[in-house]
Amino acid sequence: MSARLSHLNDKGEARMVDVSEKTVTTRTAIAEGFVSMSPATLDMILDGTAPKGDVLATARIAGITGAKKTADLIPLCHPLSLTQVTIDFTPSREPCGLRVEATAKVDGKTGVEMEALTAISVACLTLYDMCKAVDRAMSFSGIRLIEKTGGRSGFYRAP
Repeated sequence: MSARLSHLNDKGEARMVDVSEKTVTTRTAIAEGFVSMSPATLDMILDGTAPKGDVLATARIAGITGAKKTADLIPLCHPLSLTQVTIDFTPSREPCGLRVEATAKVDGKTGVEMEALTAISVACLTLYDMCKAVDRAMSFSGIRLIEKTGGRSGFYRAP
């Protein structure tokens, strides 16, 4: 038995899901990712000595902007009036790099998982862009949804 995908019409064509009958609820999503880098690159970021300027502030703004532009980037996402987006960074020495966490919130009829995941992706890309001149071996991994609340499906927490 195959599940019917909600983003396909009865002809199998892509469509935007109709959420008009759904109830407005407060919805949140938290996503994470990890940017691996050399110890020298991490030190440069934390010391604020990167040649391009404040790496964390730039990546934070880029992540927030990415969340706001999700519907422009992901074709079947609904445009949302986000009520909050936060981006936080946690340095790690082993493995060496930065854990990036994004939280997105909305009062709406559809979830904000894609906005949180887009925020993470854009923040990680910006970290790379800001530091590529000194560490082209940087990489990112583990981009995933770790928690969501609200809506019909309710609470989800990644194992």
